[in-house]
This record gives sequence, structure tokens and C-alpha cells, in this order.
Amino acid sequence: MPRLLIIEDEDAIRRVLKKILLDEEHNYDIDEAEDGLKGVDLIKKNNYDLVLCDIKMPKMDGLEVLSVCQKLNPELPVIMISGHGDLETAVETMRMGAFDYISKPPDLNRLLNTVRIALDHTQLALENKQLKKKVSRQFEMVGKSEELGRIKSMIDKVAPTEARVLITGQNGTGKELVAHWLHEKSERNKGPFIEVNCAAIPSELIESELFGHVKGAFTSANKDRAGKFEAANGGTIFLDEIGDMSLSAQAKVLRALQENRVQRVGSDKDIKVDVRVIAATNKDLKEEISEKRFREDLYHRLAVIIIHVPSLKDRRADIPELIQHFTEKIAKEQGTKPKVFDPEAISLMEKHNWTGNIRELRNVVERLIILGDHKITKEDVKTFVQIKRT
Repeated sequence: MPRLLIIEDEDAIRRVLKKILLDEEHNYDIDEAEDGLKGVDLIKKNNYDLVLCDIKMPKMDGLEVLSVCQKLNPELPVIMISGHGDLETAVETMRMGAFDYISKPPDLNRLLNTVRIALDHTQLALENKQLKKKVSRQFEMVGKSEELGRIKSMIDKVAPTEARVLITGQNGTGKELVAHWLHEKSERNKGPFIEVNCAAIPSELIESELFGHVKGAFTSANKDRAGKFEAANGGTIFLDEIGDMSLSAQAKVLRALQENRVQRVGSDKDIKVDVRVIAATNKDLKEEISEKRFREDLYHRLAVIIIHVPSLKDRRADIPELIQHFTEKIAKEQGTKPKVFDPEAISLMEKHNWTGNIRELRNVVERLIILGDHKITKEDVKTFVQIKRT
């Protein structure tokens, strides 16, 4: 049941508002406050879905109440109630973040429609927040090791900035998770996150993929097509395995970083883009530079901040928690009850030389869950996993 708060110093107006809302087909739980101070006190103590607030009140006026609401909960919709002479003030409340305003005496249909729309807005915001939490869990960074703690700390410092980040580390260590968290903790998190695997795209197509093309630019270009940089406008582009990018594409990426502009293949028209670039590689780019396979000027543009993701053998303390995480995740995917790993089985897996890192660990856990009994034992690990010690 939606919970509403009416803040109004006139008893008659409060009664009218409450009667209109209680006569509505929806059920509302309605609290009342006769002044702004009491209203703010109730907002601090309770979770409301909507506030209706008068503008002219003793002790604390509606503008002050609105300002407090914006600080306490910016997503809480506040509908202001104004007298005919308060129109300019009412408009000012809209600039301050009010959801809408209604003139006195309140029109029945206008009030009910505004309340319905505001509550729908609240519900949508809640669903979006829940969806975002699900997305965040999908890219959860699991573990409490010192190595992972340092990465999380660096993400917290770097994410709110516009600094470009180069993520290094072996395949399967979770470089893409770091990129996702940098985006989700940034000011751009409401914008798109566009991922490009540079190693998976043929060199002759990488420029078209990144920057788009115009019709007729090459044989199969049957229509204009926007590239990944345009798709990422206002958000983040993640260039995974950038060490595999061709030199010609590197030159265009460098220009995009320098000028915040791209050109579609076959066009000389500049397209302005606002994109944060995060790159990742499993290669030693300094060695690639010495071998003339990677541009040094592009490296310095990308590597403003370098985050190195350690291999799993360098963060063995996270293995038990990762096993538990994957066990629960796989059970949920398969619609089964999670299996239990014997402590001796976990201890043996901790000693394994995980050359495939977290990706290999996830595959091994799934294999053991499929082939093992309810309890995964040390013998199961010996049977189904070729343990290689460092």
C-alpha cells in the first residue's frame, strides 16, 4: 500500500486532500503534518512514496521542506500545493526538483492524475534500482584478499574521475569486471557501457566496428552504420585486448582521444563524441611498442591510470569464497540445490596452479557439480581435475 504524507497548515485543505485520496479506488496509507517542521520529522522517521506539501506555512515553508527532501531522498516525489498568488514560487519549486504543483483549491481529477503519475514514477525508480543491483551482482568482484582489496580501493578513487584507465593482467583474471565496476561507480553509469573485443574482430573490420561506415564505403556496406564510439556517447567504451588492434585503427583511436571526434569509414565528416575510454590487455604493451606493434603515443593516452589484476595463484585466499560463489550461481542457473564442497577438496583446489585463472576455476566448479555427488570430496577433485601444483 503506497504511503503518502500531506504537509498543510490549513485543516480544511488537509481534510479535502485526504478525502479525495481516500475516495480513490487505490488504497493509500496517509499521514498528516500541520507544519513543515513536523513534516520533515516524519520524513526522517518513515519511508514515504509521495509527499504533498503546501508552500506557505509557519515555522518552515514548503521550499525549505523540498530542499530537505532533495537531500534526504532525491527520488521521493514531492507535489507542491500553491495558492493563486504563489505561481512564481511554484515554478521555482519545479526548478528545485518538485515533481509537480497543484493550485488551491485542488481540482479532483488533476490531483488524482498527478498522484497516480508520481507513484508510477516511484515504482519505476524502484524497479530500475533493483535491476541495477542485479546487474551489479552479475559483475560482482568476489574475495577479501589484500590484492583484491587494493583493486577495489583504486576503483573507488578512479571511477568518479574522467581519467582513462588501462587494465592489465592474464586472460581469465577478471579485467572486464574491473571495467564494469569503473563504469558503474562513475558519473556516467546512467549512460551506455559498450564493450569491444579487439582480438575477436578481423583487422579489416575493426575500424568499421569502432567508428562506423557510410553506405558504399566498401563492398558489403549497404547502408550507413554507427560505430561503437557513437553508441557509447555519454557513457563508457571498453576496448578489451587492445594490444591486438591494428596500427591503422590505433591511429584513429588516438585521434578520437585527442579531439573527441570520429569519422565513419568512407566519410570526411567529423562526429563529436563524449566517451570515457577504458582499455585492457594481456600483453606487455611496452614490449609491443619496442617491436613497433603498438603506438607509444596511444599507450601514454590510455595509461593515465594502470590497474593490474593479479592471477588467481597470486590471490589464493579468494579461492574458497569464489568456489562458494560459483556453486550458488551454478545451482541457481540449473534450478538445483547447491552442492557442498568438503574442506579437504577446497584445500586441494587452493594448491592448484590455475593457469586459466578465475575462468578455469568456474569451469572446474561446474564440472565437479555435474559429475560429483551431493558432497564434493577430495577424491572427486583428484578424479575430475588434473591438479598441477606450483
